[in-house]
Amino acid sequence: MNWKFWNKNKTKDKNKRKKSAGREWLDAILFAVIAATLIRTLFIEAYTIPTPSMERSLLVGDFLFVSKVNYGARTPITPIAFPFAHHTMPLIGTKAYWDGVKLPYYRLPGLSDVKKGDVVVFNYPMEADSPFYRPVDKRENYIKRCQGAPGDTLRLINAQVYVNSKAAPNPPGAQTDYTITTDGMDINPQVLADLKVSNYENVPSPTMTRDAAAKLKTYSNIKSITPNYKPAGIADPFNPVFPAAYPKYKLDPKNKDFDWNVDNYGPIIIPKKGWTVKLDSLTMPVYGRAIEVYEGNKLKIENGKVYINDKEATSYTFKMNYYWMMGDNRHDSADSRYWGFVPEDHIVGKALFVWMSWDDNASFFSKIRWSRLFMGIH
Repeated sequence: MNWKFWNKNKTKDKNKRKKSAGREWLDAILFAVIAATLIRTLFIEAYTIPTPSMERSLLVGDFLFVSKVNYGARTPITPIAFPFAHHTMPLIGTKAYWDGVKLPYYRLPGLSDVKKGDVVVFNYPMEADSPFYRPVDKRENYIKRCQGAPGDTLRLINAQVYVNSKAAPNPPGAQTDYTITTDGMDINPQVLADLKVSNYENVPSPTMTRDAAAKLKTYSNIKSITPNYKPAGIADPFNPVFPAAYPKYKLDPKNKDFDWNVDNYGPIIIPKKGWTVKLDSLTMPVYGRAIEVYEGNKLKIENGKVYINDKEATSYTFKMNYYWMMGDNRHDSADSRYWGFVPEDHIVGKALFVWMSWDDNASFFSKIRWSRLFMGIH
């Protein structure tokens, strides 16, 4: 055997396989980006609480992990996008995606369906409209608690949620506004801070949980403390709720709007895949948006008649399941009471636990809320 020939080929192979330092770095970065994208898309993703709509269950500055596995990962609908940017490029503010290519909605098998009481991250449905017109998976991420599942009949009576005529469990951290009447003596601000009362500088109408209100009521200078519920049967003209807030789908413009408000609302039936609804003056305002915007039909109303895809229709059968999402901070949450149903293709994942919690308003040595680290979300 010609050993020199063998060694010569071996040397060539070694030289051929050898990569430059720059190429090795590029390969490593490319692998990391692909791996991280797959993990974020199919398994788990980090999320930050930006608003107080879930207080006191979740606080502004909580950093969460959201599971894509529980409900089944949604495959990308807008596949051409800049890695790790959701809908807008940082600094320059341009779109972080190209919507020239759109794939059909598909969800991998999950561990369970969305259940009532779950804390869910979803895409904000109203960004289908002007001025954004964003694709489903590029709409802003919201986090709320699921209060109603497909097929449920939901109602609020004095801020208490009823599902199928039964009172729904209230989250321990749920809070609302109260009116406080004292005997003239001021309330110690430290007492309010210890009870984790929000907006306590706005006494006599701060925000707190039921447990905090019960505790505060025991103080000698408190004469009364009552929740601020808007009365039933009176719509709020300055803060209209769904569907009165969106009159586009009224069959008769002269019909009276729904007299619902944030505390006394419904009853309303949440659409379920395969459910057929009769289209009339009562149902069109409630379901018209879902039929046209979320289910992609051409909808037109002329002379009190409904036309779907240019054909007169007296009923409609839904293609998707829908959910009703609400914030635990009842009087400081933009949720389904204002913009209606969340379609199943908007569901992102289930909030699992808080891995970090940061309080911007605390002193330097108290910024981290240590008691909330690795706290499960219920």
